[in-house]
Amino acid sequence: FMNGPVWTAPEWAEGIRRGDRAFIGRALSLVESHLPDDIQRAAGLFDCLGPPPQGSFRLGITGNPGAGKSTLTEALGLRWAESGVKVAVLAVDPSSSKHHGSILGDKTRMEGLSRHPNAFIRPTASGGQMGGVAASTREAIQILEHAGYQRIVLETVGVGQNETDAINYVDGLLLLALPNAGDEVQGIKRGIMECADLVAVNKCDGAFAAAGQQAAQQLSQSLGWFSRSDQWIVPVLQVSALEGHGLDKLMEALDRFERWTRGTGEMDLRRAAQRELEWESGWDAHLRAWASADPGIQEAYRKAAAAFAAGQGAAAALAAAFRHKKN
Repeated sequence: FMNGPVWTAPEWAEGIRRGDRAFIGRALSLVESHLPDDIQRAAGLFDCLGPPPQGSFRLGITGNPGAGKSTLTEALGLRWAESGVKVAVLAVDPSSSKHHGSILGDKTRMEGLSRHPNAFIRPTASGGQMGGVAASTREAIQILEHAGYQRIVLETVGVGQNETDAINYVDGLLLLALPNAGDEVQGIKRGIMECADLVAVNKCDGAFAAAGQQAAQQLSQSLGWFSRSDQWIVPVLQVSALEGHGLDKLMEALDRFERWTRGTGEMDLRRAAQRELEWESGWDAHLRAWASADPGIQEAYRKAAAAFAAGQGAAAALAAAFRHKKN
C-alpha cells in the first residue's frame, strides 16, 4: 500500500506494542486501505496483536462547526500528557469529494500537543461516511490501545447534525456548544443531545461570558426533556479552551464520569454493544465481498438491478433474480 520496509505481522505487532511511531503510523494507514492485499495484511496483524489491552478510556468530542473542538482537544490532551498519561487523538476531517482525502488536517491545528512525547495525533479522512467518523475508526482505536495509549480522543467531523454514530466507538461523548443561547440550542438535534454524556459551552470568555451562562442554562433545561436509562446526570459546563477557563472543572467532570462508567459496569455494557455492532458490520462486509467475487451472484444482482430500474419493487426483483439462480 506504500513504499517502505516490509515487516512480518509479528514484527509489526511487536513494533506497535513498544510504541514505535513508524509502526503505528503505517498500521493506521494499513487499516484505512480498501485494497484486498492490505485487508489481508491487516487481518494477519490483528491475529498477532490479539485482543486489545484493557484500561483505556475512549472519549468522543463532537459539536457544530466553529465550536472549538480542536482547541479543546489540544487543551485536554496537553493536561493529560503533562501528567504522564499517553494520549492519542483521532481527528476525523471531512473528505474532499474529488480525492476523498482529509481537507483540514487537525494535526496542523494542534501543534503543541503533536510535539509532546506522550501524545500521538492522527488526522484521518471521513471518506464521506455519515456519522462523523471514519470507516477505519474501530481498528485504529485498537491499534492505539495496543501501543499503550490510555486516553483516546475521537474528534468527529464538524457537521453537528448526524454524529450520533460516534457513540458506537467511545466510552463517553462530550458535546461542545457555542454561547449563542437559543440559536445554539435550536441548532443541536435531539439525537446528539440524547447521546451526550457531558456538555461544555466553549468560548465563554470576554463579551460572551453572559451569553455562555445563558446557553448553559438553556442546554440544561433541554437535557431535562430526555430520560436516561443509566441514571447518569449530564453536567453542563462553561469553558474557554483558548484561555483555559473552566478546564479544571471539565477535567473533574470527565474523571467523575469515567469512575462512574467503570464502577457501574456501564463501560462494559457499552463496549459489549459496540462489539456486537462490529460483528454485524464485519459480517455484512464479508458477505458483500464474498458475493462480489461470485460470478453467479453478480449476474443475479445485475438482473435484479435491471428489474428494479424498470419499476419493479426491490424485494420482488431480488427474490425473483435469486430464486432463478437457486433453481
